[in-house]
Formats: sequence, C-alpha cells, structure tokens
Amino acid sequence: MEPVSIALALAQFAPSLIKFFTGSDKAADVATKVIDIAKSVTGAPDGNAALEVLKADPAKVLEFQQAAMLNDSDLTKAFLADVQNARSRDIELHKAGFGNRRADVMVALDVLGLIACLLVLVIYREKLPGEVVGLLSAISGIFGACLRDAHQFEFGSSRSSQVKDATISKLVA
Repeated sequence: MEPVSIALALAQFAPSLIKFFTGSDKAADVATKVIDIAKSVTGAPDGNAALEVLKADPAKVLEFQQAAMLNDSDLTKAFLADVQNARSRDIELHKAGFGNRRADVMVALDVLGLIACLLVLVIYREKLPGEVVGLLSAISGIFGACLRDAHQFEFGSSRSSQVKDATISKLVA
C-alpha cells in the first residue's frame, strides 16, 4: 500500500488525524509522519505491519493515539506548510505591480453563480420540483461559502482568527 492509504487506515485508530489529510497537497508528507509514529509505537518495520499490530492490540491503539496527540504540532506544521504564505504572495504580487486575476475571476464567478441561482429560485420557484429547489439552494450555499472564504482571506475573519494565524506562524517558524 502507498503511504497515504496506510496513514488513512492508521487514522481509524486516531480519528483526530483525519483533518491533516484533507485539502492539502502535503498529504504524503503528513502520511509519512503518521506512519513513522505508528512504526515507533508498534516496533513494526513498515506501515502495513504497524497497521496489523494496531488491529490486533488495543493497548497499542491507545499508545498510538497518545503519540499522535503528542505529535499534533509537527503534523499541523506539515499540513499548513503549503498555505502559510498565501497572503504574503498576494502582497508581493501587488507590490510588484501585478494583480491576482485568478482570484478576481473566481470571486466574480462566485457572485454570478450566486445571483443566477437566486434569480432562478425567485423567478421559477413555483414551477420547479422540490428536488431542484433543494439542489439550487445547496448550490447557492456553496457559492455563498466561497464568497465568505474569499472575504476571510482578504480581510481576516475575526480577532480569534488573527490569534490563530499568529499561532500557526509560530508553529511553522
């Protein structure tokens, strides 16, 4: 089995690890760290063997969970390494006289998509089956969430988010 699959299988014994495998192209780095934790806890030579030991020994599962919690900050560093400089990148582009057209187009398309969904819902609501209304409502929610994320990226989401960002910067440094 390749590292990400093994690490995901190991995560069944420490579900808090799942957050490190979503939305990141650094999943392989995180997977390697998770496998290393499992190998050190079980004494197994590789991830597959560590997985088999954990399946057979509940005491080792508890030990693995504790080791995963102790390594949480290292896993967080690996998970966040690819997104730590996103705002800095935009600032540097702006200083160099460039805009971020990709982001501008994404936000514009999110606005257009949201408006289109809402117009269809308002104008044709009586003529649409309930399933279509539900689907369009869900799609509208997705476009709204994309706009919220864009605003949070550009302006920051809250004071607690700023504290979180500072903590992440310290962890990654």
